[in-house]
Amino acid sequence: MSDFLKVSRDGDVAIVIIDNPPVNALSFHVREPLMQALVELRDDPSVAAIVIACAGRTFVAGADITEFGKPVQQPELRAIVATLETIAKPTIAAIHGTALGGGLELALGCHFRVTDAGAKLGLPEVKLGLLPGGGGTVRLPRLVGALKALKMIVSGASIGAEEAHAAGLVDAVFEGDLTTHAVNFAREIARKGGPFTPVRDRDEGLKTTDLAAFDTEAADLAKKARGLEAPIACAQAVRNAVTLHFDEALAAERALFVKLVASDQSRAQRHLFFAEREAAKIPGKDFIKRRIARVGVIGAGTMGGGIAMAFANGGYPVTLLETSQEALRRGLATIDKNYAVSVTRGSLTEDAKRQRLARFTGSTDYADLADCDLIVEAVFEDMTVKKEVFGRLEAAAKPGAILATNTSYLDINEIAASTSRPQDVLGLHFFSPANVMKLLEIVRAEKTAPDALAAVVDLARRIGKVAVVVGVCHGFVGNRMLAARGAESEALLLEGATPRQVDQAFTDFGWPMGPFQMGDLAGLDIGWRNRKARGQTAVIADTLCEQGRFGQKTGRGYYLYEAGARTAVPDPEVEALIRDKAAEKGIALRAVGAEEIIERTLYPLVNEGARILEEGIAARASDIDVVWVNGYGFPVGKGGPMFWAGLEGAAKIIERLEYWHQRTGRQVFKPAPLLKRMAETGSWEAGE
Repeated sequence: MSDFLKVSRDGDVAIVIIDNPPVNALSFHVREPLMQALVELRDDPSVAAIVIACAGRTFVAGADITEFGKPVQQPELRAIVATLETIAKPTIAAIHGTALGGGLELALGCHFRVTDAGAKLGLPEVKLGLLPGGGGTVRLPRLVGALKALKMIVSGASIGAEEAHAAGLVDAVFEGDLTTHAVNFAREIARKGGPFTPVRDRDEGLKTTDLAAFDTEAADLAKKARGLEAPIACAQAVRNAVTLHFDEALAAERALFVKLVASDQSRAQRHLFFAEREAAKIPGKDFIKRRIARVGVIGAGTMGGGIAMAFANGGYPVTLLETSQEALRRGLATIDKNYAVSVTRGSLTEDAKRQRLARFTGSTDYADLADCDLIVEAVFEDMTVKKEVFGRLEAAAKPGAILATNTSYLDINEIAASTSRPQDVLGLHFFSPANVMKLLEIVRAEKTAPDALAAVVDLARRIGKVAVVVGVCHGFVGNRMLAARGAESEALLLEGATPRQVDQAFTDFGWPMGPFQMGDLAGLDIGWRNRKARGQTAVIADTLCEQGRFGQKTGRGYYLYEAGARTAVPDPEVEALIRDKAAEKGIALRAVGAEEIIERTLYPLVNEGARILEEGIAARASDIDVVWVNGYGFPVGKGGPMFWAGLEGAAKIIERLEYWHQRTGRQVFKPAPLLKRMAETGSWEAGE
């Protein structure tokens, strides 16, 4: 019927094939012929049953989100699903790959759903700041129950075929040719005869609903939402499915969807969706990638072990190198323990644990790295030490092997220049814990070869990381901006704010925790060593470290952590220390409000981001947003610092930066030229 949809026949069973690569999104050019085909097949007396399937690697993996916020082109998904429900003959969705969002809602419009064993089904709209807008919140509870639907929709997580079958979402799971099985299933169902009840008229899932238990679970999920509107709206929509008539609940779902799609939060989350896909793109042509089959990691400590786990989790064999057998034994034991914890939590099977551990080969000999295509050093953050490691790699690594440094701050050009193969050198800045955190800053040095860079960008995707390609400067993108954000932290304390007040301002803004809680979690000694290496001081933080107060690991930092607990308790000794240091400097304490805290920390963050764009360290403003949301906890609902700056208003930010610059004289408040251009044009494009 069109380039994107074909209809064929197997006897009296019609097979509708959607073919809209890469993920068969329900774009208008798919919906239009699909509606036409369904109407014709509905009215064709020679058709006994209809199977809806997809070409390529997946069933419909969602709506076309580029259409969100634009005038709706008819027919829309809701109309197609409503048409499906007018068909008296059996309709069957044959699902392979993923049925996500609008794809699952399309399948819920069918009488039956069959899958292959590897299929995944879910409604992930909440991750875009939305709720399912095609009836998913109203139909899914009718099959799986309101509580199961609540968890699926609010989390946005997909479930496997067997779980979906057990829950009542899927009617059959097949091995082999799915379309053939679906046609046979359809023919047998048609032979048995109807009537065939559409999902909208089924209530088996609703009968078992305990509203009190539902409301308790919904309240718990709302607490975890940290100010995001979509999870709360999702919960309300699912509850409506239980308490309202179908059509009323459907209308309420639509009203909530329309409200969310116009919200700043959804705009921010959709911005991030596209930003993550853009971030790993290398400016210029598509380069041929070097092959990476085996990875080496030098250092089996916290970072090295986590990095090695990240590669093993992605299916890569890993040679893990340490300086001694004892250090290697400790590192491998920690890795084993970490996997064991995952097994205990149920996120990993015992068999999967064995498979992953089997990918590790331990060694204390650099010669054992000779067959590695990529070698990542994760040793102490010291230039001399890292150059020594690269000197040994010079002799051990095979020609063409990619040599990567996991550094948070150091000059990778200097490291590369110490070798005879600078074209093979780049930075891979993993975030701790490296086997958990999604962000990976890929640092391109001046002489990094394009095919080496392209290879690690592809590798990052394969191991489940969100990759951002950045340039070389102290701290790259994330930590350089973090330094700008933290520049006022001590000043705020010395002028009258408490650590608790600053952290509260951050959590109220939407951060998972404030800067002082984060410092205690990461370890205050890390920043202390970095300051000493650069000849810098921070009177309060340095004094805490001199007293052995390194944060959670010592039970004392900016806060107290009693008996190994992670709960931060304000410490009167720290507040007394702050008062004493302020008095020594002749600073009179005053009340410091939340608005001032945000201005003096986040506005410099944005300002430094503008400078990074000006210098070409980041290719796009959206790259910076991806770094800060995935690596530092910037609130998802605000879209990252550069997107948030657009919402906040660049002119307002400049005005307040200039005020604080005049008041303090500190360079961190001097507005960047690109920020001023942003105020004039409303776009960061000049820096892209």
